[in-house]
Amino acid sequence: MDTQHAGAAPTAPARCPMHGADFAAEPHRLYDQMRAHGPAAPVELAPGVDATLVVQHEMALRVLQNTTLFSRDSRRWSALNEGRISLDSPVLPMMAYQPNVLFTDGAVHLRLRKAVTESLAKLSISRIRRDVEPIADYLIDQFSERGRADLLNDYAKLVPLLLFNKIFGCPADIGDRLTAGMSAMFDGENAQKGLEEVAGSLLELITLKRREPGDDVTSWLIQHPAGLSDDELRYQLIVLMGAGLEPERNLIASSLLLLLSDGPSGRGSGMLVEEAIDHVLWNNPPISNYATHYPLQDVDLGGVLVDANSPIVVSFAAANSDPALKEARQAASKGAHLAFGAGPHACPAKDPAQVIALTAIERILNALPDLTLAVPQDSLMWRPGPFHRALVALPARFSPTPATRMAAAMRSLTPTKAAEPAPRPVPQQVSGGHQEQRRKGFWSSFLDVFRL
Repeated sequence: MDTQHAGAAPTAPARCPMHGADFAAEPHRLYDQMRAHGPAAPVELAPGVDATLVVQHEMALRVLQNTTLFSRDSRRWSALNEGRISLDSPVLPMMAYQPNVLFTDGAVHLRLRKAVTESLAKLSISRIRRDVEPIADYLIDQFSERGRADLLNDYAKLVPLLLFNKIFGCPADIGDRLTAGMSAMFDGENAQKGLEEVAGSLLELITLKRREPGDDVTSWLIQHPAGLSDDELRYQLIVLMGAGLEPERNLIASSLLLLLSDGPSGRGSGMLVEEAIDHVLWNNPPISNYATHYPLQDVDLGGVLVDANSPIVVSFAAANSDPALKEARQAASKGAHLAFGAGPHACPAKDPAQVIALTAIERILNALPDLTLAVPQDSLMWRPGPFHRALVALPARFSPTPATRMAAAMRSLTPTKAAEPAPRPVPQQVSGGHQEQRRKGFWSSFLDVFRL
């Protein structure tokens, strides 16, 4: 779309690239610059992929809540751009249509969302806490004797990966392949191969759960009255895992960074873990820009004209920092921020997401009470990309402690499960955020330890 579209304000900003290091380092400076010109601005999500970014809170709500004018189905946009956008563009996996709850509208969306929300609703908060705690203990034991760790790649990244294997009912072999496939997808290397591994593993899991249902989300989706087909189940599971893993690890890591920082909001200030999580959701939401909509006709966004079927991305981060929300921000009103979206596509798992982060953070802070950053805060780097707010790494140091947490967790299990001492597994080696398997994956080793 031409940045000087007829009727646009003459002072409209140039199209802002959202895929480089400059945007990753200081996104809020650019949000402020864009907001100064109006409620939306032209951006480039990736080379050759143009969009309009909504940066005002009121306009964001209008887009998120208006299902008559704005669609989530990207197929018309894809058809218009066929052959023009590279098939290996890094944003296509987040924008290309899939028949899941994220990319559908109307009755189809309602049917899929009902199956998803009613299945997730069976996960109690107490169960989530109970599942996170041994996973956290297991991971902390992998590095506690070293006195140093990368809290992102050794911990925040792995907690949701292992937890999702648990709540989706994955046996060891399928869980290991899902973990490896999801890691490849999000780390940006071999993403297509990772997606193929995930898809194949999920089909195996669905086949297994149709034959042997359990007390898990996969079985509940299969048993739901909506009667989802295997393909529908696979696509819903992919979006549930994908939409949970990346934001969750970013929420845990960014909250830990805030608590370990030297600033006025740091650990020494007495900030509670719940306050740190809420601060991150307001100021650096893990998914900062997304909820891509496609107008069904040409639309005027407060003086910014957008062609029909062109992508409109909602900036949750910019909307949250809108000066119009000053009073809500001062009161830290959880109902005002848009970190979990709004409207019919709002995240259905915002409460579980916060409980997972809260439990994981409390567990590591209690286990390693002198945990501190190992590098100056201003030397930390953020991953480039238009959609997320994600650290590259979070190096930390602490007093080395014995790896005894798994043994304590074993004692908390029923006597029949704790009767036999479990051998300490040979862990994966984590280097630069990429996992290299040794003998067994993390999930297999975790299951061995806890005899699950």
